[in-house]
Order: sequence, then structure tokens, then C-alpha cells
Amino acid sequence: MYTWKVTTITMRDPYPLRPVSSDEFKTWAHMIANTYGLDRRDADLEHERSTIELERTIAAFDGASPVAGAAIYTRSMTIPGAVQPIAGVTWVGVSPTHRRRGILTSMMRKQLTDLHESGGEPIAMLNASEATIYGRFGYGIASHAAQFDGEKRFMGFRPDIDVGQGTIRLLNRDEARPLMEKVYDTIRIERVGWVDRACKFWDARLYDEEHVRNGATALRFAVHKEPDGAVTGYAIYRYHSEGNGTVQVKELAAATRQAYAALWRFLIDIDLYLQITYEGAIDEPLPYLLFDTRAVRSTVVDRLWVRLVDVDRALAARRYAIPLDVVFEVEDPFCPWNSGRYRLQADGDSVTCERTQASADLQLTAAELGAIFLGGTTLAQLSAAGLVKELRPGAVATCTVAFRGEREPFCPTGREFPAY
Repeated sequence: MYTWKVTTITMRDPYPLRPVSSDEFKTWAHMIANTYGLDRRDADLEHERSTIELERTIAAFDGASPVAGAAIYTRSMTIPGAVQPIAGVTWVGVSPTHRRRGILTSMMRKQLTDLHESGGEPIAMLNASEATIYGRFGYGIASHAAQFDGEKRFMGFRPDIDVGQGTIRLLNRDEARPLMEKVYDTIRIERVGWVDRACKFWDARLYDEEHVRNGATALRFAVHKEPDGAVTGYAIYRYHSEGNGTVQVKELAAATRQAYAALWRFLIDIDLYLQITYEGAIDEPLPYLLFDTRAVRSTVVDRLWVRLVDVDRALAARRYAIPLDVVFEVEDPFCPWNSGRYRLQADGDSVTCERTQASADLQLTAAELGAIFLGGTTLAQLSAAGLVKELRPGAVATCTVAFRGEREPFCPTGREFPAY
């Protein structure tokens, strides 16, 4: 009689995932930069190291060498009716030598699972380098930006535009920074898509070594002051001399419509440089300050992609434009803890979102909920594309109104989100 011995074989993960150490950071960062065809100087990496949170990084290793990575910046963002902690996903890359091996999927699953199991941020956001990548992980396009390009000689102001009685002064960076910080913090809590900007993120925003300027000048800082001395706006811009010369507006913030108009008139009136460029909101007022609204052209691009880590916590965190009582049936194969039915009830500041056995009004995936979360992409758009199934007549129309905001969501960080 034979006695059979059963041996359990544990398969080793060929590319184990873990955070990077301080000593590994440069190697990891250079590897990720290489996945985008970029060169990073050591001085740049030392600067970026000041903002990175090593405990929130992920590296996939082949032996001792990192071959992929991702990271999270701890940020907060204004969402409809609230300011909410978010996980800003960044530094995502897989070495060309190790693609098509499931490493990216493993990293994305680990990020989201860790957030869920730890009770971390209920919302993750990123900018997508390629639009085909992140939908399969449950991210949806939640905001867009307009890339404006104008020929200044045609950008005459309407005579009835009120620019107020304030003045604009050019300041150096050290003089301008505390004033800009105050304006930014005043504005951001009221504007959906704006993120917090702690000291280290301001350092990143104003990092301006010559090799990062792409042939343009150093940053300039224009600050708008009211007659009583209150600072109500600023513009950060550069000059680029190629072609007809361009004023490259990097960031513009204004607490009043008069300050907004005054800053734009100042920028448009700058001599010698005939073009002006700017990335703003898709409902930017700029064209309507002008005689000829066609004098400034725009190209719309996707920006923030949103992933609801925990559907119930995320939907309960924001506010809604009208009273709402709706049941969603959510499909989420990538984060299966989200799959199921949720009843969302909202009336002003009273908002609850709980699991339910009630009949569903709408059927959709977590990606569609992420897309509508900031109030930009509408449920009606997604329904027209066949991505939402309406199970109760009128539910799409009601939710479209409820999720919308007064203005389009916009993040002034642009493609650099969440780095500053």
C-alpha cells in the first residue's frame, strides 16, 4: 500500500510589487521617464523627490531592477458642493521590455484594492497619456479643457466690458508668490476641479530651470490689485519668440469678473508678440470679452479621468443640483466590491448612498459614474452612446440635471495634474 505525499507548490510572483525606497527612487524615476521617451536630469528628480510620497509608490521588480511603477499624490479637490480628499494617480509606466505581461493591470488593481481596504480616498483621478488605457480599470472622462490659440491683433475688447478700477503690476517670483497663493486658496474652494496647493506643490508649479522652458523665457508674474490694495487675480506667463512670437499663458486666476477681464486685456495688449495661447475651461468667458469671438480658437482635450474607489462613499461626498432619489445598478468587474445596487438620495446637504434590493432605475458601469462625477460629462451623453441603460423612464433626464454644476469642471494644473 502506497502513501501519497501531497506537496503544495506556491508560485512566485515573477514581478513582485512594493513601494520604492529612497535609495531606489532615482533608478525607478529614470525608468518611468524612459517609458515616455523623456530624459530626466538628476536635479529635476531631486526637485520631484520633494513632492513624491514613497509609501504611496508602487514598483514592479524583475530581480533587483524596477521595470514598472505608479504612485499616488495625496491631494484634495473641490467637487460639486464639497472639498474632498482624492488619490492623484501619477508616475504610471511600464518598461518597453516588460509590456504585455499584465504588470499595469496588477499595479492598478493593487492601488485601488489598497485604497478600498484601508478606507482611504474614495475617489482616484489621473490624466491619461493614452485614451485607450484606463477605461478598462473603471476610469471615466470627467473633465475637458480648451486649448486656446489667438492672433492678438484681432482680439479687440468690447467697449462695454467692465475691467474695474484695479491696477496690474509685474512682480518677481518671491514678491508674487504669497499674493498668488492667497488668491488661489480663495478661489479653489468654489471651483470644481481645482486642487489644494500646499507649499511643496507651489514649489513644483514655479519650478523654472532653463532646460524645462522649451525655448521660452522665464516665467512672468502679473498681479491684479484693487484700489483698496486687495489682490484679486494673477497671471503666470512666458514669451516664446518662434514664428510671430507667442505669449504663453500658463495660469490665470481671478476672484472677480473685473479682475479676469483686466488681466486678459493686459495680456492681449502686450506688444511685439502676436500670438497668445492658454489652456482653460471649455466654458471660458474669454471669447465673449472680444468683438470677434472667432479671434480665439479652441481645441477640446480630455483631462481628468475619475475612478470611484467606493461608489457609496464617493456619491455621498458630493452635492446635487436638485433633489434626487434614484437606484443605480452598478457593474464593476475590476473592483467587484462595488458591484450591486445603490440608492442615492439627496436633498441639499442631506445625501445618502446605500446598498439596496430595490428595483434599479439605471444600469451602468463604474466608469460611467466616474465620468459624470464632477458634473462635466453628462448621463444624457453616455446614454445616447448606449453606455447607460434606463430602466425607469425619466431617470436619465433627472440625473443629468442633478449631477450638473453651474460651471464646467476645470483643473488649472492641466496635463501636469496631480504634480502641482
